[in-house]
Amino acid sequence: MFVRSVLSSYSRLLAGMSLALMAAALAGCNDSVAQKAEPPRPVLVATAHYDAETPERSFVGTIKPRIESDLGFRVAGKVAKRLVEVGQTVEVGQALATLDEVDLKLQAEQAVAEQTAATGVLAQVAAAEQRAKDLKAKGWTTDAAMDSSRAAADEARARLDRAIRSVELTKNSLSYATLNADARGVVTATLIEPGQVVAAGQASIRVARFAEKEAVVAIPETLVGRAKSGVASVTLWSEPDKKYAAKLREIAPAADPATRTYLAKFSLPEAGDKVALGMTATLTLSDAATERVARLPLSALFNEGGKSSFFVVDDNGAVSLKPVAVKAYDSNDVIITGGVDEGAKIVTLGVQKLDPGQKVRVVSALSF
Repeated sequence: MFVRSVLSSYSRLLAGMSLALMAAALAGCNDSVAQKAEPPRPVLVATAHYDAETPERSFVGTIKPRIESDLGFRVAGKVAKRLVEVGQTVEVGQALATLDEVDLKLQAEQAVAEQTAATGVLAQVAAAEQRAKDLKAKGWTTDAAMDSSRAAADEARARLDRAIRSVELTKNSLSYATLNADARGVVTATLIEPGQVVAAGQASIRVARFAEKEAVVAIPETLVGRAKSGVASVTLWSEPDKKYAAKLREIAPAADPATRTYLAKFSLPEAGDKVALGMTATLTLSDAATERVARLPLSALFNEGGKSSFFVVDDNGAVSLKPVAVKAYDSNDVIITGGVDEGAKIVTLGVQKLDPGQKVRVVSALSF
């Protein structure tokens, strides 16, 4: 009876030890599984962005007309009326201002009277010349008398021609009493007022033509060459999404003594009515022949077997190794020409500890 009890106790002890060993084994398996299921490695990334190797340069300018003329009367006189105001649009031939025409009309009447008198004198001396010719043919007059009548007739003809020209000039002067616009444009300044006495050619009305507009900017001396050979475009502050093609028309031969910049004028052939004079514009200069490159941190470069590569993170959080074409190295950056797509997420730290296909977690900053 005693032996049977001992054997039963021993069996229970062995069963308990077996269960304990099995529990320990299962715990060890769980620990190994937990060790294998490591969390995704946090990584910092940079976005690949391709841009011109030579960066664009922008300058603030002003929209101005290519031609802005100071119109003036071609004769002197007293201003009778000013028919336009600043900002008013004028058409070709539209009257802008007029002079008092009293004196000009009197001069025209005087010229007509002189023409009438010269016509009468010419008729008289022409008849005398004809009589002298008839008498000379019959031998009843001398050569001196014949020469005198011929000279008087020639003088009368010249006086009549001068009177005719005088009538034409006075008619022109009378027409000059009205100042007309010679092109379609906008009035930018009025320099006269009614009652003012002006001289011939004095600036009276300033008109900016609508024919062509241009952007005027100041270019530093280091970019004069790019302004001549590069590609230019203009955007307006009032319409930043619209880009206008620009072409260099003129650049100053000498720098401004105060700012040491060169005044450049870029024509805008596509500018419409929305491009108003005086608007503020941004002129952008770029190099047409420059190559598009991406600049990324030097720490993102992974070299293996003499090949340069980047670890690219996909949408699922897995990394893949992409070979890239390196153009140059900077102090802290590497410049590439291709190999990764625009907008790709490039791992920038710890690339030596990554393997292709490994899961990672993108973070904005690493904390220690």
